[in-house]
Amino acid sequence: MKYNSFMLHNFKNIPQLQSVSSQIIEAIEIVGSVLPFKTNNYVVDKLIDWNRVPNDPMFKLTFPQKEMLLEDDYAKMKFVIDSGADKQQIKEAANEIRLKLNPHPAGQLEHNVPMIDGEKIFGMQHKYRETVLFFPSQGQTCHAYCTFCFRWPQFVGMEDLKFASKEAELLVKYVQDNPEVTDVLFTGGDPLIMKTKHLETYIRPLLDANIPNLRHIRIGSKALAYWPYRFITDDDADDLLALFEDVKRAGKHLAFMAHFNHPVELRGDAVAEAIKRILKTGAAIRTQSPVLKHINDSSEIWAEMLKKQVSLGCIPYYMFVARNTGAQHYFSIPLIEAWKIFRETYQSVSGICRTLRGPSMSCLPGKVQILGVAYVKNERVMTFRMIQGRSPDWAARPFFAKYDEEAIWYTDLEPAFDEEKFFFSDKLNEILSPNVIESDFE
Repeated sequence: MKYNSFMLHNFKNIPQLQSVSSQIIEAIEIVGSVLPFKTNNYVVDKLIDWNRVPNDPMFKLTFPQKEMLLEDDYAKMKFVIDSGADKQQIKEAANEIRLKLNPHPAGQLEHNVPMIDGEKIFGMQHKYRETVLFFPSQGQTCHAYCTFCFRWPQFVGMEDLKFASKEAELLVKYVQDNPEVTDVLFTGGDPLIMKTKHLETYIRPLLDANIPNLRHIRIGSKALAYWPYRFITDDDADDLLALFEDVKRAGKHLAFMAHFNHPVELRGDAVAEAIKRILKTGAAIRTQSPVLKHINDSSEIWAEMLKKQVSLGCIPYYMFVARNTGAQHYFSIPLIEAWKIFRETYQSVSGICRTLRGPSMSCLPGKVQILGVAYVKNERVMTFRMIQGRSPDWAARPFFAKYDEEAIWYTDLEPAFDEEKFFFSDKLNEILSPNVIESDFE
């Protein structure tokens, strides 16, 4: 299948859009001027059911919808565009809105950027002790953009908000200098939009350095869902799989962190063949997704997705909560509802599907999981635990919040039992204080 991508400047060339309403086209233009838009012919031809548009979940996952901007922001952008403003004026209006959308949630820009020799490395993040994230500069785009993506600032041309690096030698030095680091996660964007020859320039130096504390290399990618031919018929597909084999041969574990948001993405011969070829290299495929209103907010969808993933040899990993950025108001559901979906999903699948963890908020303190609702001291409370924390001591620590059916994020929660603060509050403030170096996790 020949690859063909569509962005805001040429999306009207998509043949299937000829049959949709002018209001839908207008919304794509207006919202796509603020939030990034990109898709490709595989998504358009194979994943979207055009007979269900605009209600098709894959259409909403990849095409901007009017409701993804707040009403006033949509009206502002429509006015600017309709007035005949030039590109610079449109960009300035869009940037004003973007800056209101919490472009870097969970302290990514302020608190997660590590340092080498007193200099911040803006192509890396180090939030949890064992894991470093690296953003290869050639991988800061995707085969198609998910409309919920919390990395949307990477794609809108605001350079001050972007993470990217070409300096593989700094990555090697950082991992060598920080023996607590066991995992390097290549992320983006999508690292697998790069040609293999570029990806090699980042991975092979890590292998050649033979760093004893480095045990796992992870690659976060949506390519299996949006362009499975990357692993089958692309001109360097075999080279990519050979690189995966070399990771294994070097004594490192390769974890392919696959993003699947709907069962439709798992159907078809291409994705099954791609998964089969990846697994043959010795890599493990772990799957993750947020639970998203309009896309997959039902236990039936999640159960189908998990069963299919396991049948293909993948390992369910995380159910996330939609992050507090971008179009959160469009995608988010209450934490209580997310927990009910998770619980009902668990009840309808076998044990080998229950490697899924969640629902989990990747927020400022860490990965916070809602465990459910309980009665303690005659009080109805919400039970949480920290899966990962900025302080390693927080891992697996339970805590309680007042019952709140409307809470959608951890900042909506109040401590239970008339406590003044959560157990992590003081240490979090200490870690995030200006006097603490970002890479100090002790």
